[in-house]
Amino acid sequence: MLWAIALFCLVGSAVLSRGEGQAAQTPCPQDMVLVRDYCVDRYEISSIDRDTGTLLSPYYPPEPRWLTYVYDAWQLLRHRAGDQSARRMPLPALSPLQRSLKYSPVAASGEGRVPQGYLSYHSAKRLCESAGKRLCTPEEWETACRGERQTRFPYGDNFRKEPCNVGRNFHPAAVLHGLSSSGHLDPRLNLLMIAGDAPVVRIGGASQGCVSRWGQDGIYDMVGNLDEWVDDPSGTFRGGFYARRVTVGCEARISNHSDTYFDYSIGTRCCKDARHPAGF
Repeated sequence: MLWAIALFCLVGSAVLSRGEGQAAQTPCPQDMVLVRDYCVDRYEISSIDRDTGTLLSPYYPPEPRWLTYVYDAWQLLRHRAGDQSARRMPLPALSPLQRSLKYSPVAASGEGRVPQGYLSYHSAKRLCESAGKRLCTPEEWETACRGERQTRFPYGDNFRKEPCNVGRNFHPAAVLHGLSSSGHLDPRLNLLMIAGDAPVVRIGGASQGCVSRWGQDGIYDMVGNLDEWVDDPSGTFRGGFYARRVTVGCEARISNHSDTYFDYSIGTRCCKDARHPAGF
């Protein structure tokens, strides 16, 4: 009897160890989706502090020097732009950590978070690399967006307005400043709500119909919500944002800005090479 118990324990321990090893060698991190032979963030990125895990405000550039520039500028400019109600709207609050400027931003992908806007190509690249990931190539991004069926939109081949956060009937800069081409660094733009609706930028996972399906998993908001930088140093972002009517879906691209450009409408998501279990 004792030898049987010992054998059972030995086999059980071996099975458990093998299962733990397999879990450690899954192709993608938990916050990413396997797309063929690479991994893609399930949601548009937010940014957190590397050391504390504190969530950083998505309404400002994540890097300290640019946060200071934007915050200081709009403390003054918000009193000069738009009508009186617009001028009364305060800037988004900053945590004590961000006010201290002693933090290191890193990309994080999570459900229920407001995605990080105000990213330049270089900021997006640094955030992904700080998380041990990288920007997606244009080809990787479009393949992921089309899903396993490789359709024009995450939900199919024919345009529909409702599934993705696109084509909103207003421009936030026009609402706050009276001119859609003005004030694109205003930290308040992505906080606007029209007619009691939710804020113009949706949290990760809110657009349940805007999912690029891969197996039993899916990638959210590759069309709409925020534009997303891809790995093209000449300056290209993909997917369209909420105030643009994106009728070409996964083919949508903007490439007439430099790699240093940033504003409220541009975020990103990261890619990573898939891990393969030993022996494969």
